[in-house]
Amino acid sequence: MLASVTAAVAATLDPSAVVIAARGGGEPWCCLEQPEREGLALATLGAAHELRASGGERFGSLAADWRALAAAAFRDQPGSAPGSGLVAIAGFAFAPDGGRAPHWRAFPPAVLTVPEVSLVRHRGALALTLTVAVAPDDDPEAMLARAEHRLGELRAAALPLLDPAPIGVYSVASAAPPEHYEAAVARAVEQIRAGSYEKVVLAREVDVHAPIAFDPGAVLGALRAAFPTCYVFCVGRGEAAFLGASPELLVRREGMRASSVALAGSTRRSADPAVDDHLGERLLRSEKDRSEQAIVARRIERALRPYSIWVTAAPEPALVRVANIQHLGTPIRAQLAGPHAAIELAGALHPTPAVGGEPLTVAGPLIPALEGIDRGWYAGAVGWTDAEEDGELCVALRCALLEGPLARCYAGVGVVAGSDPAAELAETEVKLGALLPLLAG
Repeated sequence: MLASVTAAVAATLDPSAVVIAARGGGEPWCCLEQPEREGLALATLGAAHELRASGGERFGSLAADWRALAAAAFRDQPGSAPGSGLVAIAGFAFAPDGGRAPHWRAFPPAVLTVPEVSLVRHRGALALTLTVAVAPDDDPEAMLARAEHRLGELRAAALPLLDPAPIGVYSVASAAPPEHYEAAVARAVEQIRAGSYEKVVLAREVDVHAPIAFDPGAVLGALRAAFPTCYVFCVGRGEAAFLGASPELLVRREGMRASSVALAGSTRRSADPAVDDHLGERLLRSEKDRSEQAIVARRIERALRPYSIWVTAAPEPALVRVANIQHLGTPIRAQLAGPHAAIELAGALHPTPAVGGEPLTVAGPLIPALEGIDRGWYAGAVGWTDAEEDGELCVALRCALLEGPLARCYAGVGVVAGSDPAAELAETEVKLGALLPLLAG
């Protein structure tokens, strides 16, 4: 059984900085932020309980297990901020059975981690939740002492800064030659034009070797400063940290309302406002990019309909601009027909054609062979769910897996009939630009 208590704390604290400073070796921790969304930040430490699953039913299995666990928990009233109160951090790999490569060993195919400590900042207020696992024969005084010790480890802190002039040699290399990626895109285009499927997303891995171990706290701080509109996340498990700045919402569930965003079609940004506007206008008029975007929007609408009274999408895509790239995005909203959990809805949507393929049954199995990499949690889902089964999960994009002095960076693009291999390779370089400048010295 779980027992959870929430209280207001000093709003001057930086939740992510507190967790980064207090985390212990090997224990799970997480920071999730969307700075321009009224300063929203959720940071968690430790594990009072953990739920795991794998296989094709992993989303539904975890949703059911979490429903039972939360219903049996002792907790005070939920907070008003998203993610406050009794909460679980959600992480899902792209593939049903997760990453098989050794570097993904700490990241299961599906996991819900109930933290011992969570800090939520929203609209200038900060709440702290302490959760403990309680057994019938527990000594109340010993349990209280453990809780007090956990709280005593927390302290006001600032995030570490990236070294502006690092010493030593950094090397950057693709896990596979760029020519391999162009050839994979060319093969996919041939299959699409032959009518095998409509779209497939192909990703690359680019590795950064540093002279010293990467500091995930410093990289997180730089990401949230550079990408304040994105879902900035860092999930620490074992000796590794998975972090990124994703522009893509997979699903948000608030009571009987659900929302998602179809995000597909991209172009670069420019420091010149006139050029930037021209690039955006050209993207809006691009037949290839609009076709790619429409595939994603149709699938999301279709996936939500069985759970909803109605589903509606914006009539036209709009530009979604982040620091180094702009996308076509279509907001999609639904009125749910029943109390379907956020995790359950995420399972209905994942993977969207923005990271998988269409139809998925045909394109999906081809992805590993075409890419030649192990995606692990890249293009999976990261987020949270609470005791009311509300929650929010983003698609894990523009991300890297940090372990010691090695950073594995991931980026992908959607391949359709009109794709050009060289142009798609160039687009991955733009997307890798979110992290490579921060990691490569």
